[in-house]
Amino acid sequence: MAPAAVRIPGQSSEDHELEFPSGPRIFVHEGARQALERRLELALARPVTLGVTDNLRRMVSQTRVRGTLRVRVHMMFLGAHERIRQALVDFVARGDPRASEIVGKYIEANLHRIRASRPVTGPLRTRGRVHDLGALLAAVSGTYFGGMPGEVLVTWGRRTRPAGEKRDTIKLGSYSAEERLIRVHPVLDRKWVPRYFVSYIIYHELLHHLIPAGTSGRRDTVHPPELLEREREFRHYERALAWEERNIGRLLRAK
Repeated sequence: MAPAAVRIPGQSSEDHELEFPSGPRIFVHEGARQALERRLELALARPVTLGVTDNLRRMVSQTRVRGTLRVRVHMMFLGAHERIRQALVDFVARGDPRASEIVGKYIEANLHRIRASRPVTGPLRTRGRVHDLGALLAAVSGTYFGGMPGEVLVTWGRRTRPAGEKRDTIKLGSYSAEERLIRVHPVLDRKWVPRYFVSYIIYHELLHHLIPAGTSGRRDTVHPPELLEREREFRHYERALAWEERNIGRLLRAK
């Protein structure tokens, strides 16, 4: 087995579980967990119990207890692309070298998802006058990514336009990998801004959480081809782009 598929190089030799004052708060999409567990059972032709963790060091581990294989995987795998999930199954079931390489590269590309490296400063504001970002994040992550509401945070950002000045550009959403935090521009908290458009902004920023910036030719890009491809999987993708094009001027003028 490739070492990268089992542990993260450079971490201590001990496993570290999350500790919370009121108990664990790992939010797992049960349907996605059960589906992956069933795939493992079919591949291994034996009972499997799948646990989902937020460990710092061990991303994939397995033990056998009384005829049942107990597999533990990091929660990043529940929202992974089909190719990655299949490689994970092949790796656990057969120790396939190629699958191990794919899983290892996926882990290395998603190190930013293994616990936030910088705590969020200041209060999070998810409930707006019109839109509830917390509810939208849960809906989008559950629909498209197998559930990750305990892994990524969201908040309304600050108003950035100085009084009396006109806007030429506007950044409607951003993602901080260090904080694992999505910020949504407060200009979108209006009755005339549709719910599906705010959901699209959150979906786009979640893709930044899942897919790190890459390199195209000799230039770095924050929107690698995989991100642009998966962006089109959003149900209202074309509708959201059309709405933005029609209303960008109104958004720039909004206070």
